[in-house]
Amino acid sequence: MGYRLVIAEKPSVAQSIAKVIGADKRQDGYLEGNGYLVSWCVGHLVELCEPQDYDPKYEKWRKEDLPIFPEPFRYQVSTETKKQFQKLKELMEMDDVEELIEATDAGREGELIFRLVYQEAHCRKPFQRLWISSMEDSAVREGFRNLKPSSAYDALYKATLCRERADWLVGINATRLFSTLYRQTLNVGRVMTPTLAMLTEREEEILKFRPEPVYSLAVTAGAVRAVGNKTKDRVEAERNLASVKAAGSAIVSKMEQTEGEEKPPLLYDLTKLQRDANRLYGFTAQQTLDIAQSLYEKKLATYPRTDSRYLTNEMEDTTNRLACLMKEKWGYTKLVPLNTKSVLNSSKVSDHHAILPTENVYDAVFGDLPAGEQKILTLLAARLLSALGNPCRFTEYHLELTAAGQTFKASAKRVTDPGWKEVESWILGKRAEESAEPSEEEEDQTKDSDADPEASGNDGSKILEALSADPDYFAEGKSMKIMDAQLREGTTKPKPRFTESSLLSAMERAGASETPDEAERKGLGTPATRAGIIEKLVRIGFVERKGERKTKYLVPTHKGISLVTVMPEEIRSPLLTADWEQKLLKVEKQELAPESFMKDIEQMISSLVDTYEAVQDAEVMRREPAPSKIGTCPACGSDIVERQKGYFCSNRDCHFALWKENRYFEAIGKKLTKEIVKSLLESGRANLTKCRSRKSGRTYDASICMTTGTDGKPAFRMEFPDKKGAKRK
Repeated sequence: MGYRLVIAEKPSVAQSIAKVIGADKRQDGYLEGNGYLVSWCVGHLVELCEPQDYDPKYEKWRKEDLPIFPEPFRYQVSTETKKQFQKLKELMEMDDVEELIEATDAGREGELIFRLVYQEAHCRKPFQRLWISSMEDSAVREGFRNLKPSSAYDALYKATLCRERADWLVGINATRLFSTLYRQTLNVGRVMTPTLAMLTEREEEILKFRPEPVYSLAVTAGAVRAVGNKTKDRVEAERNLASVKAAGSAIVSKMEQTEGEEKPPLLYDLTKLQRDANRLYGFTAQQTLDIAQSLYEKKLATYPRTDSRYLTNEMEDTTNRLACLMKEKWGYTKLVPLNTKSVLNSSKVSDHHAILPTENVYDAVFGDLPAGEQKILTLLAARLLSALGNPCRFTEYHLELTAAGQTFKASAKRVTDPGWKEVESWILGKRAEESAEPSEEEEDQTKDSDADPEASGNDGSKILEALSADPDYFAEGKSMKIMDAQLREGTTKPKPRFTESSLLSAMERAGASETPDEAERKGLGTPATRAGIIEKLVRIGFVERKGERKTKYLVPTHKGISLVTVMPEEIRSPLLTADWEQKLLKVEKQELAPESFMKDIEQMISSLVDTYEAVQDAEVMRREPAPSKIGTCPACGSDIVERQKGYFCSNRDCHFALWKENRYFEAIGKKLTKEIVKSLLESGRANLTKCRSRKSGRTYDASICMTTGTDGKPAFRMEFPDKKGAKRK
């Protein structure tokens, strides 16, 4: 009897699949049983070769050797994964293996991972595609009953191969071009550089911004505060204030009542989940993706790397059943209307539907899950039940008072039916108040700030109280005595720096107007790759995370700003990505030959290499300010300064160093921040809260004590407070 060889993307996924299909015998590098062999990749087993693998002369970076266009492209197995690749190759070559089943993640990267292994192993045996959105046992069984022909994904593979090779060409050639011209390593990427450009342009706007005073009048009449229009002319504002005080009373010029509703939110795609997790819990995009992937592999959530916020039409019964289970799991006793029509739309689901919790969550013991997984599952459950709810209905009141020719406005809002917000509040608690996403306009808008925070608005509760007591209290034409009139002074504020949430939104929207509606994705990167792009910008020193607690801002460094300054428009603009997506869509539809796409890329790179000239004053732009002292070295007494990768002694003969990527602190779930370093340098200890155990996932408070050895290198130990307040080691 012949075997069918199943190849998954990770060992954990392979084990889950093997359990469902009955391959329960563990062998060396694979599982066997019921006519199946099940093995796995470990990420990208096969990668593009480096330039020096084509020609040793590329070991040195020289402008005269550019452009580099491999013909043909060659691939290699990475040293770390050779053993597993060899195992897969042996399994493919077994005489009794008749067919393969591609069971890597059902997306672009999963397709590339399998196909490259298949090609590099020179396998010619037929294979079918397992394409599923959930690792639940029922979903796996259904997927095996409905395996897809490999040919159905040939065009996807060709488009993915084009994207990978084009990214390689741009990255290798542009990085070497700019690095040789400016004599330092300047990493350039098709997605990374435009993303850095957005951060840099925002930083430039902030630095150039000059605050201006803004004045407004606020009056209190009938116990209601109303605010006038803003002006930048103080003399005019003072003159108007005198007139209003002299008038002594205000006339109700308008009292408008309108009914409105707020529709339920859509379900989560990866980007929206990352944005909410960043805003509510301070998670980075990468942390959210890692947690969602872990939940997927534990069969507690569906496939996370999706750009859809809808479900397919045939999922109605499944959705209703799942919603009832989540409602019971979170103890919500009121009725959820289950308006599934608002979330079902097959035309808006490409590779995978929106992210959902699975039915397995109902039986899961929450206390056994890490805190991060609990939070993400709670968000998924809240969003599912909210999306199926009724609109939130409300009544809005808009009041206008007129005095001395000046108009003052106040407003109030009364919720008449909370609808979907009631279940969201039940599950998320106080977090529900923060869950509403800011609009694109709110994220990008330059704002005015009053010196007195209360002056920017009005007390809507007073309006509601007055109307409850007397519905005609604000009858138009009614005169009301002015109890108080004040001049409020504020200043204009620049656009805010990007948070991870707002940057993800900007990446999603970048270049979207130039991308066709039917394109697989718009903007910079994909939902799955944007987190990695942000992390890379931070890792290579182009961007820093700054801020306290959960709100961290992404700020370009001097090196990042310098890079963008010298980049030509075609490299830093998101329009390059928009153009690529249009052409790659045609490759997938078999309307454009892959060779034609690659030829266009080569022509663009050749033009860049031939025509780009170095910016003459780049040396001035790249001169980085001297690092400032943050403490005294405990080993030799010299200054400790912050650099890109850590905190180092200014005495070159001293070996004291505190690396930012510090394994000791990472092991307890902490980042080595500047504040922690300052505390360690000043007192030899830092008091930390909510350290995390890797084994149990539980949190604890502790003091980290630092000592230095005779070699000047730091060592750490942990102390815990006992119940009486004394320290114990």
